[in-house]
Amino acid sequence: MAESCEARMEKTIEALKDSFNAIRTGRASAAIFDKVRVDYYGSKTPLNQVSTISIPEARTVLIQPFDKSTITDIEKAILTADLGLNPSNDGKVIRIAIPPLTQERRKELVKQAKATAENSKTSIRNIRRDGNDDLKKQQKSGELTEDGLKTEEDKLQKLTDKFIAEIGKIYDAKEKEILE
Repeated sequence: MAESCEARMEKTIEALKDSFNAIRTGRASAAIFDKVRVDYYGSKTPLNQVSTISIPEARTVLIQPFDKSTITDIEKAILTADLGLNPSNDGKVIRIAIPPLTQERRKELVKQAKATAENSKTSIRNIRRDGNDDLKKQQKSGELTEDGLKTEEDKLQKLTDKFIAEIGKIYDAKEKEILE
């Protein structure tokens, strides 16, 4: 029982990390383009499958398409992804200067990150609740004794506490990254 709950909790942590990667900080990062999809011969293709994304400097992203004819489609995809970035191309590569964040924008991003972290904590608690419900059903059907139920519930609570603390650490690191 605890194993399946732990696996679901780990997926929640992974989802949190993915959504935090999409939150743009003042530094250039290839991860902010993970959700960008380019219209490539009629199908929506991830940007990293139609180009090379490199970070030559702290505030610059360089995107080099594998197929030069897709450069305008890539540029359009970046603009429509609503990342607040302005790509410019020279016919061969797309350069994106990452502007420094304003204090106000930083506070918005911290608020957004906090909401995402809270949603993840809620997901963890929901997984705990589902696990406890399953344990109670097992006890009713006679698969689990009263003491066994208590032991399993305690294990589940320890697991929940561990993952909630991990979410807190991940959030604190992201908040620090945004505010620096």
